[in-house]
Amino acid sequence: MYELARRKGDETTVVEVGDARIGEGFTVIAGPCAIEDELQMETVARGVLAAGAVLLRGGAYKPRTSPYSFQGLGDRGVELIAAVSRRHAIPAVVEALSTDQLPLLAQNVGMIQIGARSMQNFVLIAAAARTGLPILLKRGPAATLDEVLYAAEYALLEGNPNVVLCERGVRGFDDQTRNLFDLAGALRLKELTHLPVIVDPSHATGRRSLIAPLVAASAAAGLDGAMIEVHPEPARSRSDAEQAIDLNDFAQLMARIGLAPPL
Repeated sequence: MYELARRKGDETTVVEVGDARIGEGFTVIAGPCAIEDELQMETVARGVLAAGAVLLRGGAYKPRTSPYSFQGLGDRGVELIAAVSRRHAIPAVVEALSTDQLPLLAQNVGMIQIGARSMQNFVLIAAAARTGLPILLKRGPAATLDEVLYAAEYALLEGNPNVVLCERGVRGFDDQTRNLFDLAGALRLKELTHLPVIVDPSHATGRRSLIAPLVAASAAAGLDGAMIEVHPEPARSRSDAEQAIDLNDFAQLMARIGLAPPL
């Protein structure tokens, strides 16, 4: 049994990333799928911060299905998002693909993401936990809820209590959505664990038209937050353009769920 991750009574864990507190209210993480250049990241950071996001996401190392797709800027991407993060005082969330990348991330970001493809890379999870940074752990595309919690246990056993779980869709059979968004599974995780549970409707659906209603549904259901892909010009995104929303749509979404800052 995942002794450290399982819920015992009414306890809940709040994970602090800079000034953000995941597990209190509904927290929004926003930014592009892939870091492309400094202007893109500066524009996105200004826009999502003004709309009410409290964490900035961006992919520096991209685990793409096709080896011919854009693989990210690598270490240069980390440097770009780190500079923007510090300039605007909004913590950055960046995915690690290997233990070799952890030292640079540990010095430059506020939270390390373990992506769906790496959910059962227990060596990477444990090493990321040892950096002391909070961990965002995404559910694998074919992972059961028990398997998600066992993966989280690897981080918790390293003495790092700051783990956030993310539902990002599991493999389905209908190509009308990229994955099957398991809202019931996310809610069941909330029953099983004291750790915060957020959602990623961008990867779950692959369709920008579905993002806002699913974020609203997740907030209404009592989940702890959402990670949303935002790009200044989604049609020109070098990665997953069809699932990114622009800054105007993001601002409208934040107003819809009551998180837009007062004027």
